[in-house]
Amino acid sequence: MDKGEFSFSTCWNIKKHSNGRDMIKEIKQMGFSRVELNYNVTKEMLASIRPMVENGDIQISSVHNVFPFIDDKDYDTDSVMLGFSETEKREKAVKLLIESVEYAEELGAKGVVVHPGEVPFSYNIDSKLKQLYHSVGKDSAEYQGLWNQMLEKRQLEAVGYVKRIEQSLEEVAEYIAHKQYDVGIGIETRSRCYQIPSLHEANQIITNLAGAPIYLWYDIGHAMMMERMGLYHCLDQMDKLKDKILGVHIHETVELSDHWCPYIHSNDQHYFDQFLEIIDAAQIKVYELKAKCTPDEINQSHALLENKLKQVTF
Repeated sequence: MDKGEFSFSTCWNIKKHSNGRDMIKEIKQMGFSRVELNYNVTKEMLASIRPMVENGDIQISSVHNVFPFIDDKDYDTDSVMLGFSETEKREKAVKLLIESVEYAEELGAKGVVVHPGEVPFSYNIDSKLKQLYHSVGKDSAEYQGLWNQMLEKRQLEAVGYVKRIEQSLEEVAEYIAHKQYDVGIGIETRSRCYQIPSLHEANQIITNLAGAPIYLWYDIGHAMMMERMGLYHCLDQMDKLKDKILGVHIHETVELSDHWCPYIHSNDQHYFDQFLEIIDAAQIKVYELKAKCTPDEINQSHALLENKLKQVTF
């Protein structure tokens, strides 16, 4: 079944392939003619994907920074990235994002997905909070005590990190304008409570950079997770943000486990409906699913989602 404007992320099957062409062919077999190349795609894999793009066999909707893959923990998906206080590290992060933009332009992609940064902690406090969420519950004194400790530090220190992230994004935006590229940057809602941006921070950054090609990348599953943990409500600022969305990552969170097929793995036919307007508003619509999702489940989920989108008037 042709999936039309919907794209599909290579995060689903990248671990089972060493050859980029085979990876893309497997995605195409499910009816997707558009693909998002995630941050684990290597230069070697890209070499076999590029001819497919040039021949019109596949369209690249978006690439995920840092692209292609680099083995450097300072610039992986969970890092301070564009918010480094150290000038040299921040400048390298900007350079890497510009390189991702260059690849996006070359491949005809209209967006670059970015994890802009975080407020660093001495340990993974998000993981500890998720353990408590499951073992003693969100309303327990133990969870609430650690949550408030996290939130106090996050709110106090986020100001500086957000400011540096804005500065970094402005530099990249100036580069895009100078080159006259038709590529947007989407700052993604994140999966850990100490990571930037929250919805409020995203709106602040995008508003402060008004006129620049800087948008929100609304990762639905991550937003669901942050709502359940208590960082924000998914539909907060919806009226302010829906016109600032470049793309969406479509997946559902079951409890605090993400990247599942909407409607299928939750067995809930209604909860995900609240995100239909966000999906409709997004220029780039990408399924970002885990390897455990089968082609049959993916097709069932898409059929449900597409049917619901046809029935709703926004």
